[in-house]
Amino acid sequence: MPADRIDSYFVCATPRTGSSLLLGLLESTGVAGRPQAYFRSPDEPLWADRWRLPRTADGGIDYADYLRAALAEGRTGNGVFGAKLMWGTLDELVARLATVHPELAGDDAALLGRAFGRTRFVFLRRADVLAQAVSWLRAEQTGTWFVGGNGEISGNAGTGRAPRFDAAGIRHHVEVIEEHNAAWEAWFATRGIRPYRVRYEDLDQDMAATTRGVLDFLGLDAPAGDIVARHRRQADQLNQEWIQRYRAASAGG
Repeated sequence: MPADRIDSYFVCATPRTGSSLLLGLLESTGVAGRPQAYFRSPDEPLWADRWRLPRTADGGIDYADYLRAALAEGRTGNGVFGAKLMWGTLDELVARLATVHPELAGDDAALLGRAFGRTRFVFLRRADVLAQAVSWLRAEQTGTWFVGGNGEISGNAGTGRAPRFDAAGIRHHVEVIEEHNAAWEAWFATRGIRPYRVRYEDLDQDMAATTRGVLDFLGLDAPAGDIVARHRRQADQLNQEWIQRYRAASAGG
């Protein structure tokens, strides 16, 4: 493996930034792993069942076994592993890795390096936080987080509930997005990490060019074939109506 090549990478984000879209695009290249949200705690038992991992005496999962299975699932033939991390997932992952490598507990970077090797980080943000908050609220209400995809463990079943405008809910999500983006920035800064920055708006404008930019950052050669989008855009006129209603209500109050 060339010296500038990585072993692993994480797409770091907050919900509704196009992370599933970007993961699908990266996977379609065949050289950037098979990135999924392997370390989201509610999904770990589902992944463990898919991988047929044995359970411990108390019904739990041996995390060393889980980690090995995730690495095997998320690697492409060139040995590169990819995964997605939301802000809350990072703390969960680090805490679990500390059970496997207790001598490194408290050192996030060392734990990630021990588990995943030479690792780089892609930070995906959305410039229009209000549009992101509206999309988040709607996905939360309907239970439909993506359409399309390729092997995700959850997120597209839906609840059958119709979306309902909720100004307070939108405002709450705006605040959470801003808090989590700030938390990511602080984490990168305190650990001396320089992530590759991707804006959702740029991804939406030119998926192939944005994906190739990520590959270049990772030290991976872009394939000659097409880069394929496996997820479909969900935003529609209802999203725009909610944005306008929220802005009108905010201006009036």
